[in-house]
Amino acid sequence: MASWISFWDGANAVYVNGHHKAVHYLRIAADLARFVPAPDARVLDFGCGEALAADRLAERCAALVLCDAAPTVREALKARHAGNPKIEVLSPEEVAALPDGSFNLIVVNSVLQYIPKVDLPALLAGWRRLLLKGGSLLLADVIPPDVGMVKDVTALLRFATKEGFLPAALVGLARTAVSPYRKLRTELGLTFYEEDEMLRLLETARLPASRVRPNIGHNQNRMAFQAFRLR
Repeated sequence: MASWISFWDGANAVYVNGHHKAVHYLRIAADLARFVPAPDARVLDFGCGEALAADRLAERCAALVLCDAAPTVREALKARHAGNPKIEVLSPEEVAALPDGSFNLIVVNSVLQYIPKVDLPALLAGWRRLLLKGGSLLLADVIPPDVGMVKDVTALLRFATKEGFLPAALVGLARTAVSPYRKLRTELGLTFYEEDEMLRLLETARLPASRVRPNIGHNQNRMAFQAFRLR
């Protein structure tokens, strides 16, 4: 996990250009907005990354906490959103210290693949504690075992065609083939979940859930789940 944090904490070429990064985050914010339950909701985006369009999501709720484990990412988030009183940036440790029932919605998007399975139960317990009764946990972009690099590349090329950055995507994919991301993905691997497995884990954590469609973001080969704290 530390290696993944170090990767995201530095410069990387995951996005092929600025346009790719911008439309990616706009799509994420628009998709997440569907799950904000009310204008007075408090929302946590755990593992938010650069969150370039967080201001769009903040328009739909009363307060938005952005949380990322990478210190450099957090500093950039604080600078970017310093003028927005609805947005607060915290570390995972600071989030863990918040009182019970702090949020109506917790979002964990495109994060679980970088977390070992052994660590997930404790995280689920912590997220459940932070939810108000009736609040929901959204786990999105969860990767099934049968979705590998080829399906991810295909989904990216479709997205690039739609959003107008296909030539840059083709160049970027060639660059990614020899990038630190590809090396880390090979050395550390990613964490995969079957649909039934994820539903069982959430049920065990006292967060009954169901799969929701479409997934957050452009890659519909991956899965999203919405769980609720009922009591």
